[in-house]
Amino acid sequence: MVEGRVTGFDGERGLGEVTTADGTTYPFHCVEIADGTRDIDVGTEVAFELMAKLGRDEARSIRPR
Repeated sequence: MVEGRVTGFDGERGLGEVTTADGTTYPFHCVEIADGTRDIDVGTEVAFELMAKLGRDEARSIRPR
């Protein structure tokens, strides 16, 4: 699991980004939020997995810490 913080989330589009301590940012779609809520607050500390999608890494299985 990778750890980071949600640094952006657009609830209408369902798109967000999470940034790790080293400054790497990974995009995600709301369906990847593990609890099924499809909504998460900016600033939430999370643990997540990485998956390769369309030639880049994206966050998946996002879980608040």
